[in-house]
Amino acid sequence: MAAKPGEHKTVQARISRTAGDRLDVRGAGRAEKRRRFDHSKTTPAEQATQASPYFDDLLDTQVRKLNPKYADGPGALVGDLRRLHADIAGNRDFLAYLRDTKTYYEKGEGRELNLVLIDYEHPKATCSR
Repeated sequence: MAAKPGEHKTVQARISRTAGDRLDVRGAGRAEKRRRFDHSKTTPAEQATQASPYFDDLLDTQVRKLNPKYADGPGALVGDLRRLHADIAGNRDFLAYLRDTKTYYEKGEGRELNLVLIDYEHPKATCSR
C-alpha cells in the first residue's frame, strides 16, 4: 500500500524545489542579517528563534509603494503577519493577505481600503530586492 501524501511531499518539497531554483546560496548570510538572526547562539535553530520570517524593511517599503495611503507604523504589518496562527485559520488569513482582500483603515477617506501586497499585473516590480 502506498504512503499517503503528506504536507512535506505535496507542499514543502515543491516550494523548496521552486525556491531553490531562484535562491542565491551566497546571499544566505546577508539574508540572515536582514532577518536579524542571533549569531551569538550555537545552533541554527537557536539563531533563528527570534528572527523575522520576513525582510521587514523590504516588506514595509513595498507595502507603502503599493499602498500610498497606508499609514500604520513601520512594524505594524510584520507584527500582524507574525501573530497569525499556525493552523488552518492562520493559513486562511495569510491567503487573504496574498489575495489582497485584507484591509486597512484610511483616515482621510474614512473607510477601509484593500491592502495590496503583490502587484499581480507587474509581479517583477513587486519583487525588487
